[in-house]
Amino acid sequence: MRALTRFRRLGRPPAMTAEQIRHARDLLTGPENTVSSIARLLGVGRSMIYKYVPELASGRPCACR
Repeated sequence: MRALTRFRRLGRPPAMTAEQIRHARDLLTGPENTVSSIARLLGVGRSMIYKYVPELASGRPCACR
């Protein structure tokens, strides 16, 4: 409760920054890039890519911008 009074953020920090999410979306527009290769490049798991780029749930995005 003291943390709330001092405005401290609780919990685990996000796995990906806004810049990493933008980079992942840019890379996903290329047909030669896979989710696995992008995750490896960014240093996160594939599930994080799917979590932060929800357009992938319905199939490969045409333009994720």
